[in-house]
Order: sequence, then structure tokens, then C-alpha cells
Amino acid sequence: MGYSELDTKAINTIRVLAADATFNSNSGHPGAPMGMAPVAHVLFNKFMKFNPKNPKWLNRDRFVLSNGHGCMLQYALLHLFGYDLSIGDLKAFRTVDSKTPGHPEAHDTPGIEVTTGPLGQGICNAVGLAIAQAHTAATFNKPGFNLIDNYTYAFLGDGCLQEGVSSEASSLAGHLQLGNLIAIWDDNHITIDGNTNVSFTEDVVKRYEAYGWHVVVVEDGDNDLAGIEAAIKLAQSVTDKPTLVKLKTTIGFGSLNQGTHGVHGSPLKADDIKQLKERFGFNPDESFAVPQEVYDLYGKHSSEGAALEEEWNELLAKYGESFAKEHADLVRRQTGDLPEGWEKSLPVYTTSDPAIASRKLSETVLSKVESVIPELLGGSADLTGSNLTRWKAAVDFQPENTGLGDYSGRYIRYGVREHAMGAIMNGLSAYGTILPYSGTFLNFVSYAAGAVRLSALSQIRNIWVATHDSIGLGEDGPTHQPIETLAHFRALPNCMVWRPADGNETSGAYYIALTSKHTPSIIALSRQNLPQLEGSTIEKAAKGGYVLHEVEGADITLVSTGSEVSIAVDAAKLLDEKHNIKVRIVSMPCCEVFDQQSKEYRLSVLPDGIPSLSIEVMTTLGWERYTHEQFGLNRFGASGPYKDKFEFTAEGIAKRALATIEFWKGIPVRSALNRAFEQIQ
Repeated sequence: MGYSELDTKAINTIRVLAADATFNSNSGHPGAPMGMAPVAHVLFNKFMKFNPKNPKWLNRDRFVLSNGHGCMLQYALLHLFGYDLSIGDLKAFRTVDSKTPGHPEAHDTPGIEVTTGPLGQGICNAVGLAIAQAHTAATFNKPGFNLIDNYTYAFLGDGCLQEGVSSEASSLAGHLQLGNLIAIWDDNHITIDGNTNVSFTEDVVKRYEAYGWHVVVVEDGDNDLAGIEAAIKLAQSVTDKPTLVKLKTTIGFGSLNQGTHGVHGSPLKADDIKQLKERFGFNPDESFAVPQEVYDLYGKHSSEGAALEEEWNELLAKYGESFAKEHADLVRRQTGDLPEGWEKSLPVYTTSDPAIASRKLSETVLSKVESVIPELLGGSADLTGSNLTRWKAAVDFQPENTGLGDYSGRYIRYGVREHAMGAIMNGLSAYGTILPYSGTFLNFVSYAAGAVRLSALSQIRNIWVATHDSIGLGEDGPTHQPIETLAHFRALPNCMVWRPADGNETSGAYYIALTSKHTPSIIALSRQNLPQLEGSTIEKAAKGGYVLHEVEGADITLVSTGSEVSIAVDAAKLLDEKHNIKVRIVSMPCCEVFDQQSKEYRLSVLPDGIPSLSIEVMTTLGWERYTHEQFGLNRFGASGPYKDKFEFTAEGIAKRALATIEFWKGIPVRSALNRAFEQIQ
């Protein structure tokens, strides 16, 4: 475990780069990178296997910086080890369109595994990456072919440990006995408000031991490189528990303000950087200077990683000779493409089929496609019997010694942990071999909003099976009835919110959700039975919105989603029979996908000259983008049978349709889709 002056020089190079970059941008967090440089050096140079020339090599070790505000630590490491991140990129830290944004973003920077910054999310992503490794290894490894054996390492801070989402995920990780997960806690006793003694005095070690984690303490994280190395080796030797390394460090080590919150979120002053460089043996008149011997040291480890990948590629080729089917599956999964012809498994319905709740229709889709999409891995937040997310022959993902399943199982029992479930799914997606979906009530996807937002920002494919989607769940009352949820997630960029109205639309929603490699989906599903609609098809639904019922000389267009579409159909019949009113009906299962269609197509669905009325048992917020008038629920629901109170009936819709027609009579009607800024990008 010998360490030399060169190791010290490498560590101080990381510190100085962090100080220079934050000073140059006049923004950022130098403290954590300066305090964690020693452990980063030991981990990356002594343990981590990776190849900077191929950041996506499947069996690389994964690294997650959960305390993402310290991202200059990771950017410095990526640059020094030879990833496609130049000194110029470090100088562009926190500038628009740079490869070094203010917190790590997986789609912007080579070598960044997951997008972190909102505290607690990263350690949950790491749990997902560790689950993905365990599952992929159990699925593909064979005697003599240990293809998948990587570790997942995570750095986290006091803030991550305080956020409740990390507790949810850590509890599950302990239950799942994820011995491939090693988390290193930067125990520096500092948050933005100052010393952690103002708010965070619990015994974290005891808490994690109670979760079922192995815990190691390193008393001197500033200087004891051998102790850090020994702790990581010990963590690797414990294969039936995740490990938390409690590493005591000094935030902003070397700064005049070391050990205080003053170095947490503010750049060092010029005089501080001058003394820092002099203290560490750097020229105070130079910025972003890297000694060549540091490049050489780290380059040697990167070359060793490239050689490891080469060995692995040879092993993979030999694996293909003995296990051709598994080899082809593993290679395909990494492209994100689904197996050829999988869509033939999607169920198709006609009006002669019975009325079925869309949560049941969803179960049918999952049961039909699971055998042809082997990377599909499901779960639920303790609502399996309500969400209908588990196919009958599914095996649970569990440690084999529990007798509850094994690591090759494709169904995760998340427990009552919606937020962690969402963040873990982000890690599962990021691993590269798994397509995750999970279920809860639509109302409780809101519990996971922070994780859903990062799914969209990270451009990854997750699917939320969100059942009990409206006041249609009735007697559970307003605590469980979503009113604002769809508007919230429809406002989120790069997130598809589906609310299918029947079987074909449910299949269409899954078709787009499963084939959209870079976009998460929320599929909102009913508890109550819905009839199969005349005019619905998978192909039409896949456009996000379409004309379900066309009529010449229409007086009004009714636009609806989900369980209200069939009621709109009944209202159209009533208006025709009683009032001689001609009604067009538009079903809009996904506004986001509809928005991606050509303007010509969208205006064919919502044309000029005809007033339109939207109908959805949710807040009306957002529907003004598509319709002239809106019928919805801008208050909380109520306990009791859902049809008893709010006039979401054929008669109630007809009454509002007549009022809409009357109001717009004699007024030139332009489609609500026409906007002044339509062509401005």
C-alpha cells in the first residue's frame, strides 16, 4: 500500500483544478472536491476499472457522485484520466452549452453515469445500478464466463443522508444484500447552514447497520491513503451486504477557510488560491496547470483499463461461441433496440370485446410482451395487486438465501417507497441492459416527482404504471384522487403522460413508451371498466391525439382522455338525438406526442371553424392550449361513488357543449392551436 510524493501531487492537482475552475466561473463548490481528492485518487487509480476511450464499456465499474455540487472533483478526474474532457472544457465550467455543467448531467459529459445534484438522488441511482449489475450477472454469467462483475461506487454527503429518499433506497439495498455497492460518505460536518450540529446529530453508522449494511470508519480521510485503500478492500470482501465507508474529511482542505461552510458553495478568493498553490508546490501565477507526471500516472491506469476491456471483449466473443442466443441478447440490449417483431404481441381489440379497466388492459400488455422483451424488469410500490404489474410466472428479484426469489428475477418488491423507486429506476435504465417499469397510484407518482424530473432531464426510458387515475376510484376519497398530477407532469419537458381510453389506446401507449429510448412515460390507468371504442386503433393512438368520430358540418368538437372519452361518445349521441347537434370526438391520450405531429395533422384534428370543449376529470389547467372551453375539476374530489357529484355524465357534458356552441355563435373560430409564436424557435 505504499504511497509516494507523486500520489500527493496528483491529489493536490485535483484540488487546484477545482479551485481554479470555480474561481474562473465565479461560481461553484470547491470544498467537497478539495476534501475528497484523496479518496477519489485512491478509488480511481487503485480500484476502478474503466476505459476512457470507451466510456460505455458494459463491465466498467460505475461511479456516482451523489453530492453532485462537488462535480469539479469528477470533471477533474475525467480530464486527468483521459476522457474526452479537455482543459478548455474545465475552463468552461458552468457556462452555457459546455460539457461541464453546474451539476453532473449524464447526457452532456462522457464518463458521467447518472445526472445528480438534487441531494439523495445519486445514492438511489447507485442502488439501481447495483441491482442492474446483480440482475444482468445472474441472467448472463455462465460457468467459466464471468462477464458481468463490476462494482458500483458512490460518493455522498451529509445532505444526501438527510434527504428521505436516500433512506428509502438504502433500506431496500440492505434488504437486497447488494454486496457490489460501496458508498463513501464525505463526513465533513458541513452543510450550507454551517456545522451539521445544528440539524444532523443522529448516529448514521447505527442507522446503516440497522438497514443491513456493512459499515467501515476511516478516521483521517485527509492523509491516510493506506487506510482508505484498506477500507475499500474490506468493502469488496463483504459480498452479502452493501458497504458504507464513513470517511472523516476536512472540507476545502488547504484553503484558508478549510473546515467551514464558507468554502462549501463559494469560490476561493484570489489570495486564498495563491497561498493554496504555494502550499501545494504549484506556481501561483499559473491556472489550470497539470504536471506531466500526473497525466502519466493516471494514463497508465487508463491503459490498464483499456487492456481489461480488450480481455473482456475476447471473453465475450468466446461466450458467443458457446451461448449464441444469450450473446445476441446482451449485445442487442446495449443498443436500446427492442427484439424484432415484438410489437406483434400487443393485444388488439374490437367493439365486441367487453368493457375492461385500463389497469387490467395494462396487465394484459405486460403479460403478452414480457416473454419477447426479456430486458423488461418490473416492480411496484407495495401495490402489486392494485397496479396489476406482475405477470403470473414472474420471479421476484430477491437474494436467493431469503427463499423469496433470486437475482435473475424480473420483479422488484419496492415496498412503500415511491420516491426511491423512481430514482432506482433511473439507475436501472442507466446501466444499459434493462428497461424498467414500476407501478403506484397516479396520485403517488407525485411522491416521486424529483426522480421523474431527473428521468426526463437525463433522457432515459422509464415507464410508470399509474393506476387509480381519477375520481373514478371513488370511495377512497380526495386524498387518493389525483386532480393536479397530470398537469404537473404534462408541464415537464421530455415526459410523456398517457391516459388511454380503451384497449387499443393502452397498447398504443405502451408501443410508444417502449420504443422511445430517451423519454420516460407515465401511463395513467383507470380502476373502473371502460368500453372498447369504435374507431380506436393502436396506430391512431400512437399519434397522441386523433379524430375518434368525424361528422360533416360539425357544431362542436369534444376533446377528451381516458375514462371520459366513452362518456363524450354518449354525450354526442344525446346531443344528436335530442338537440340535432353534430359532434366530432377527439381522443387525446398523450398531449406531448400529439404536439410532435405536423401542424397540418394537428389542425386536421382540431380545425378552424369549430368550437371545441375539453373534458377531463382533472384540473383544466393546460387544456386552453387545445380547446376553446374546458370542463374539468378545479377542486378536490370527494368520497363516494364517482358518478354521484360532479356531472361527468352524458347529460353534464351535453349541457356544457350547448353552452359552448351558444357562446361562440357568430364569432369567427380559430383553432386554439394557432399561436403567434408557432414558428419561432
